[in-house]
Amino acid sequence: MASLNALWTFPAIVAAAMLIAWAAECGQFFISQGLALAVLAWVQTLPEFAVEAVIALDAAQDPAKTHLITANYTGSLRLFVGLGWPMVYFVSWFFGRKKREREKRWAIHLEDEHAIAVLALLPALSYFLLIYFKGTLNIIDGLVLTAIYFGYLFLLSKMPPHDHEEIADLGRIPRYIMGRPSASRAAWIIGFFIAGAGILYFAAHPFLNSMLAIAVSVGISQFVFVQWVAPFLSEFPEKLSAFHWARKVSKAPMALINFVSSSINQWTILVAIVPFLYSFGRGHISPIVFDAHQRAEILLTIVQSYLGFLFLASMDFGLVEACGLFGLWLAQFVMPQTRLGITGVYGGWALVETIRLARNFQQRNAFAVFARLWRGSANE
Repeated sequence: MASLNALWTFPAIVAAAMLIAWAAECGQFFISQGLALAVLAWVQTLPEFAVEAVIALDAAQDPAKTHLITANYTGSLRLFVGLGWPMVYFVSWFFGRKKREREKRWAIHLEDEHAIAVLALLPALSYFLLIYFKGTLNIIDGLVLTAIYFGYLFLLSKMPPHDHEEIADLGRIPRYIMGRPSASRAAWIIGFFIAGAGILYFAAHPFLNSMLAIAVSVGISQFVFVQWVAPFLSEFPEKLSAFHWARKVSKAPMALINFVSSSINQWTILVAIVPFLYSFGRGHISPIVFDAHQRAEILLTIVQSYLGFLFLASMDFGLVEACGLFGLWLAQFVMPQTRLGITGVYGGWALVETIRLARNFQQRNAFAVFARLWRGSANE
């Protein structure tokens, strides 16, 4: 029985998430933390890539399933921003009791290099707005989104790795790995990445199938499963890693940027492969055409992520932002009929935050931090 696969796939997914998280913690001492998190995000979203690929190929054979393509990645992206980001804040708030007593306003303060990930959301969202207005997704769009993603990786590659003095702040297992001789240390890190990715590769599909069997047995519709249940399950590795880091408080920024990196990954390279797979399934180059409902889903996802971008542009993430994102996500999840109104709320709040950012542009923000980082890397 497919549902019984959950008995072994669930612990396998947990183990894979921890192996990859430990490898990423060690990797930031050899490449920039942002690049390590980008690699981590790519590995963690392998289950999501698999789900999206299956849906795209199925839709190529059955046009009635085309709407499921949009349902999957929009649901996934809204989960990241509406549930993932607030979860990081609330977990760090709970475990940061002592530090919280010293601060009047508890917030997650991002590190300077995180400005790259924050700003990388902007070109991806801007181009997706063009996709929304033209109402199609084609191979040219896929190439542009891929270029945006590799531009993001290029910028991350220019950042320096973390100082080895920070090794003392690691958990027991990453600290043990970093204490090994150079050759074996590299083998441990690479081995953890490969082992985690391998477990995800073999466990993700039966895990999703087992959850689908359970969902069908309790009466969950296919659309709801594809938009919410499947993304939640396929993003489970990110949530485990983020919880692991957020509870350490000092690593809460790393946990938050893990979700941001995964969002960039899905806005760009994940969506980029869809028109190629869809065309392959149809046997000729063919664009994916969005209907009115799909475009509404895309617009809601864009404005939610843009509001999230504006919150992070200040290089911190506080209580109001976390509660706002979670409350609006929960409302449109529980009451789907309110999504049009919630899109307006997101848009109105985003307008206010855009004006606020413009008026206080001389203060510390992601744009200024990135400019300083870029000048520093250019002078080296």
